[in-house]
Amino acid sequence: MTNIAWVRDPDEYYYLLKAVVYRDLLIWLRYPVDAALGLFMNVFFFGLMFYGGSLIAGQAINDSIEGLIVGYFLWTLSVGAYAGIAKDIQSEANWGTLERHYITPFGFGPVIFAKAVAILFRTFLTSFLVLIAMLLLTGTNLNLHLLTIITVAILTIASALGFGFAMGGLSVLYKRISNITNILQFAFIGLISAPVFDLWWTKFLPLAQGSSLLQRAMKNGVRVWEFPPLELAILLGSAVFYLGIGYVVLIFATRRSRHLGVLGDY
Repeated sequence: MTNIAWVRDPDEYYYLLKAVVYRDLLIWLRYPVDAALGLFMNVFFFGLMFYGGSLIAGQAINDSIEGLIVGYFLWTLSVGAYAGIAKDIQSEANWGTLERHYITPFGFGPVIFAKAVAILFRTFLTSFLVLIAMLLLTGTNLNLHLLTIITVAILTIASALGFGFAMGGLSVLYKRISNITNILQFAFIGLISAPVFDLWWTKFLPLAQGSSLLQRAMKNGVRVWEFPPLELAILLGSAVFYLGIGYVVLIFATRRSRHLGVLGDY
């Protein structure tokens, strides 16, 4: 049944994706106060870092402001993708609607990936708004070549999405793991900062290689086709590896939950 679901008419997947994206945006817009507050808090925390850093470090923070903006932009993208899919899976399990994905004509996998795409779309929308606010707030100019930024950013946050899949699956199985989920959000800061240590093995960590390429793209104007093929291959390989591992953990955890009869329990 699951294998048959993957060979359906491509048009049907298009309508599935369209419906899921529309639903996600509709739910987000139906609560405008919460949506606006989320955007405000992202900008507010950046303002604290920028103005607080300027008071403490002075010229040093001004010299590194471009890197700070790019890093914070990538962090909002990563946390949005990671927390969005993890909380969505956990919420649906609590509502008792997650198990319904198994009996849809599409199967569990396509529905979950459609949800991931919807969350990525909304996350890009909100993070770009935060990016514009940061540029206006600091008076900084960056190279915003959309094709390069979107390509590199999608491949970068794919690893964060993999963590979201994994934590969503574990939350279905073990129910309360919010402390671990929150800790990982702050671990992303270290992963995004990893390129500054200039160690070869950090390229293979989640978010690290993408952070390095995105910094070069937005600060130096490097286009995606101008990056060395090996560096793009590492970025693509990391995206596929961590996303794949996360999805495997999600499938294993949800199947284990179904076997134990706790998929819809809270």
